[in-house]
Amino acid sequence: MDNLTSTPPRPLWRQHDFRLLIGGRLVSQLGDSLQFLALPLLVIALTGSSTQAGVLLGSQTVVYLVFGPVAGALVDRWDRKATMIWCEIGRGVLTATIPVAAALGVLGMPQLYAVAVLNGVLSTVFGAANSSALPNIVTTSDLPSALGAAGAMSNALRIVGGSVAGVAFAVSRMLPFAFNAVSFLASAAFLRSIRTDFQQVRATTPTSPRALVIDIGRGLAWLWHNPVIRTLALLDAADSLRYGAGYLLIVMLARGLHANPTQVGMVFTAAGAGALLGSLLAPSLTRRFPLGALSVTMLWVEAMAFPFYAVAPTWWLLLVVAFVESVVSPVYSIALDSYRLAVTPDALRGRVTSAIDTLTTGGAAIGTMASGALIALLGAPALTVLLAGWLTLLALVATLSKTVRTASATDWSDGSAQPTQGHDEGSRPL
Repeated sequence: MDNLTSTPPRPLWRQHDFRLLIGGRLVSQLGDSLQFLALPLLVIALTGSSTQAGVLLGSQTVVYLVFGPVAGALVDRWDRKATMIWCEIGRGVLTATIPVAAALGVLGMPQLYAVAVLNGVLSTVFGAANSSALPNIVTTSDLPSALGAAGAMSNALRIVGGSVAGVAFAVSRMLPFAFNAVSFLASAAFLRSIRTDFQQVRATTPTSPRALVIDIGRGLAWLWHNPVIRTLALLDAADSLRYGAGYLLIVMLARGLHANPTQVGMVFTAAGAGALLGSLLAPSLTRRFPLGALSVTMLWVEAMAFPFYAVAPTWWLLLVVAFVESVVSPVYSIALDSYRLAVTPDALRGRVTSAIDTLTTGGAAIGTMASGALIALLGAPALTVLLAGWLTLLALVATLSKTVRTASATDWSDGSAQPTQGHDEGSRPL
């Protein structure tokens, strides 16, 4: 009788609310990919200064590092759906001021800095709410597939976004900004049409600085007392140091092989294709292998692949290395994020997500800032070897850590969330 009355699970892509969520994200990220290239080009056109372009882009990272933990606490208190909609509307309006000011002949750097900082604040809040909402829109068993689909979409845009952005900017300097403004509003419309609640419960106490500090502390305490998530998050943050340094490092290695700008671009296109493949493989690997075994294996594969950057004798072999090495990161990230989202209590999810994202973003920012000085001091090949040693150290730490080795993912087959370690902290009072 149960077999007659039970409803079989629907495939992910047949779920109405997930299609709306991913559709809105697709439109919004396409706009972001156009603006990401157009913004530094616009700054250079206005000022002739690449330094100002770098400072402008870096300001958004600084905003995230400073405001990230607060954003996580806020989205655990506020209505996540309404918050995401208003963030998209706000980002759309802010972005639209750029082409409007250009049309009026009053566009200048103070406005661009203001838009970048305010958009950074709204983006930080939106990102925390978006990650926290996903487990309420799809089932636990669908989390790996949902994260894999989002990752595949992002990496597909990464592959085509640069060329499309260049064409759009060539047509009109303001076209990427106008498109991005519209994409934010379209994303808000998609979100408005989702029927599912984005969270289970919200705090009813008044929002005050003291209350937010207490909330942030509770989120950090839960994270600290969950050994699997804590250890893997710290390893991920340490790995982000290498990731942050990688962009400039690959550019310099390619230049050392006399690659022209088109060939350098092809190397990064290959990296995007590898990340796309990793995103597609990640859901099945996450379901098939324990989290610990997958994490250790991926770190070792990364450590063994990275040294080949330093010895590749031609740019096209550098392209092959970039493709292979880039497959690893999405597999590791999707496995870890699926586990974390499944076991973190909904009321704490914004704070835990923001704390981990702040760690990894901070690691990447330090790597990016340090890479130029280290390349000048050591040379690109020597820095490659140094970073390969760093990855080997991380792989050894993961291998020797019983917490990592014995970590087991949730039971994806029935959608239950039953990790082997660190789950009892979820019952702590908020």
